[in-house]
Amino acid sequence: MDLHALEQRPGDDDYLFGRGPAWFAFAMTLALMIVDYVDRQVIVSLFPHIKAAWNLSDKQLGALVSVVSVTVALGALPVALFADRGSRVKSIVVMATVWSLATVSCMFTRSYHQLLAARSLVGLGEAGYGSVGAALIASHFPARMRGALLAGFFASASVGSVLGVMLGGLIAAKWGWQAAFGVVGLPGLVLALAYLKVRDYRTVALAPALDAKRRSLGEAARHIVALLVRSPTMLWVCVGGAAQLIVVSALWSWLPSFLNRVHGIAPAPAAVKAALVVLAGALGAVVWGIVVDRAGSRRPHRKLAVMAALCVVALALLAFAFGAERLGVTLTPTAQFTLIVLGGFVATCTVGPVSAIVIDVIHPGVRATGSSVLALFQNLFGLATGPFVAGVLSDAWGLTAALTVTPVFGLLAALAFLLAARSYEADKHRAAEPLPRPAGATPALA
Repeated sequence: MDLHALEQRPGDDDYLFGRGPAWFAFAMTLALMIVDYVDRQVIVSLFPHIKAAWNLSDKQLGALVSVVSVTVALGALPVALFADRGSRVKSIVVMATVWSLATVSCMFTRSYHQLLAARSLVGLGEAGYGSVGAALIASHFPARMRGALLAGFFASASVGSVLGVMLGGLIAAKWGWQAAFGVVGLPGLVLALAYLKVRDYRTVALAPALDAKRRSLGEAARHIVALLVRSPTMLWVCVGGAAQLIVVSALWSWLPSFLNRVHGIAPAPAAVKAALVVLAGALGAVVWGIVVDRAGSRRPHRKLAVMAALCVVALALLAFAFGAERLGVTLTPTAQFTLIVLGGFVATCTVGPVSAIVIDVIHPGVRATGSSVLALFQNLFGLATGPFVAGVLSDAWGLTAALTVTPVFGLLAALAFLLAARSYEADKHRAAEPLPRPAGATPALA
């Protein structure tokens, strides 16, 4: 789904159907993005209840989070190609209906494997929503407004994550953990029905989708490999971004359980405290995005050096917060939580900059594809890996030790960013050159 091509269309400095339809489309798409992440994150505050009910290992609990990111990663490209062949609005309605029904179905599961299967369907429904929703928003609004609107659209994911972590614990405390899935799943069904009133784009904005019609999954996969080979910067940034997301996703997924097990805080207030760390991370993503941009204003490669340094700072803060006792340092609960909040604030330092750097080093004609490659890495090797790895380590060494060790992935992120810095400026200049076509590829792929 080529957002860059949308930005290039002639006479596009105006609303596609008018202000009213455009803002209605934006409001509905934004609301569904929030619900998307509420449904994705609600389960982490339910871990203490599910563990007690079914006597699950932490590895099994972690898999309940990771499986969503796995199916999102694997389904994103096929869903995007399908949406480009048909209706974006109808595709979004189907996606929202699938993930909402899957979330509601979680309340009726009676075994771990049933819940795991239902969670995988949540991810399958959410796959491709970000790219399809962004394309629809971009088509409705003038080019001068798209940057801010798309930033707001993707930032709403953090709002949904905060609400999901917080609401799960509060609902479970009042009505039971099964009910939490039903309560957060129903709004998506209502919004999906209302979304049928959103106007789809059909005219010039649909022209880039003709490229996708001629592109099979096999051709798209080969094209992705070509992009990574062409730009070492992109490869290392994808690795670094995913590695740092292991740190973030492990922290966000397991902090409610840590507060419950180690500090004896009931699941509901533990979820509210954990939501503060998620909120700090959302704020940090904005703040560090600005800092990194300014750091590279004169020498672009400094962006990556600053990101590497911030990853090490996050590692130090979080590893000390959870592992101070092993070093013979006793922290009060308040001091420890303060360090965790600070670590969470710094840990999201890569969220914004990695996307901007990938766009910098990718040919303008395939920036949407480049962004989808980054999303694949981040979901499959970052968001899916963190909760599962932390669960495995928790089973072996205990949850405190697991949360002490997982920030070490920040070192891998820092190393990857330093390697990317070596080729960044050269790749940025090369991005303006014509893109070589794979053998047998149509001109649309270039």
